[in-house]
This record gives sequence, structure tokens and C-alpha cells, in this order.
Amino acid sequence: MDSASDPYPNDDHASLQDEHLKLYGLIGKSLTHSFSQKYFLCKFKNEELEDHYYALFPLDDIDDIRLLLEVHKNLKGLNVTIPYKESVIPYLDELDPVAAEIGAVNCIYMDDFEKKGYNTDWLGFRDSIFPLLRAADKNALVLGAGGSSKAVCYALKQLGLSYKVVSREAGKSDLTWDMLTTEVIAQHTVIINTTPVGMWPDTDAMPPVPIDAISPQHICFDLIYNPEQTRFLQEAASRGAVTSNGQQMLELQAAHAWKIWNTPIEEKEE
Repeated sequence: MDSASDPYPNDDHASLQDEHLKLYGLIGKSLTHSFSQKYFLCKFKNEELEDHYYALFPLDDIDDIRLLLEVHKNLKGLNVTIPYKESVIPYLDELDPVAAEIGAVNCIYMDDFEKKGYNTDWLGFRDSIFPLLRAADKNALVLGAGGSSKAVCYALKQLGLSYKVVSREAGKSDLTWDMLTTEVIAQHTVIINTTPVGMWPDTDAMPPVPIDAISPQHICFDLIYNPEQTRFLQEAASRGAVTSNGQQMLELQAAHAWKIWNTPIEEKEE
């Protein structure tokens, strides 16, 4: 397939299909503001990896990944973001056991033989929230029930915290939004927003949490990093809560992804 039929042209490279180019990228629905691309392009520049490039591949439908993989035979790895962390799984040849248990993939390793899915979100979240936790923090609320939520829940379990998932649909969660009373908030001192509510450009929005129940006893973590301080975090901080956005989580998960992409399959399995 020639470059004219490439649905993902990029002005910074004459051809993303160059067999000598080690290509990485991000798939998702809306990729106009990508941390991953900035992170990896900066990394490639600093480490003088001139034969590496990181591209954005917006997909209207997850089935479009078939064409993407057909066009770009030189892909070495992909990151996966909203809304495809779960729906990408059937397109992979194999899952890392942890990714299989979580039920979501945000990192894909590729070579000439297979496509293997991993989850590095949980590692990034675990390592970024751990320093904030106190002995009294036993119970958490996870806002949202998507792929990122699953990674957060897995990390909380590894950290020894109990948790309840909150979403609009009772069948997908332990609680629905209307069940969030002041008593429930008081009983759960760690609250993590995994929804896109409050993300740029809808920065006035926030999850429907009874915010006045937030106190200095709470840790409020928002996976959103743009803006740096969502309205949810602003309101929580004004009530004395410890707050954190998703920036460090993103950096940590990206570092783990880079390690996966540069470790041969046989070494990963040792």
C-alpha cells in the first residue's frame, strides 16, 4: 500500500511507512491533546534516537486498527486510550496475565510474530498514589467503570484497599451516582475519578459527588491531567483534602511501556 493510501499522513515525516523507521503510536478516539506523543518525541530527541517516531492514530472505530496494522508494518508498539482499552483485546494475539485479569489494555507490544497486550496504567497509578496513602485509608471510591477504572481497582487491591465502583449503570458498578450520600463519602477516604468529566474543554464540569462531604481526611485523585487542576480537585482542595492529578501516573505508565517495547518476548516470560 503506497503512502497516498495512508489514512494517517504526518507532516513531520516523509513517510511513516519507512521500513527503517521504528514507529510507535497512540490509538484512541480524540487525540488532539496527547501527553504520550510529547513525552516520547522528547525522549527520542534527548536520547538521539533519530530512527524512532511516535505518531497519533485517531480511530473512528476500533475495527480500523486492522487497516492501521496493514499500512504500518514497521509499528513496534502502541498505546491505547479512551475508548478502546477493552475493545482492542479481540484484535490481539495474546494478553499478559495481569492485563487479562484487569480486562483492559493500554500498551501493545508488536514484533513480526505477534501482538501482545499489557496494562501499565495500574503500575502508574499504584506508584503515584502510594506515597499519599495513610494508615487510616482503608476504603476507596472509584468513579467510573471503564478500562482505566479496572486498572485502578486492580492497583487498589494490590495495595490492600477495599473499594466500590460508582457509575450510571447499576449492573456495571457497586453504586450509582444517586447512592453517593455524605455518609458514603465519609466512609471512603480515598476517591479516584477515572471518568473524563472535567477534562478540557469542559473544565466547569465535575463528577456528581456530594462535595461538601469532602474533608481533610480525604485523598482525591483525578486521572485527568488537562487541566492540571480539575474543578473536582479544586473543590476538594478547598475543603482540605489531599489532591493529585494524573500527570505522574501518565509518566510512570509511559516509562513502563517503553521498557515493555524494548524487552523481547522471551525475556519478559523468564
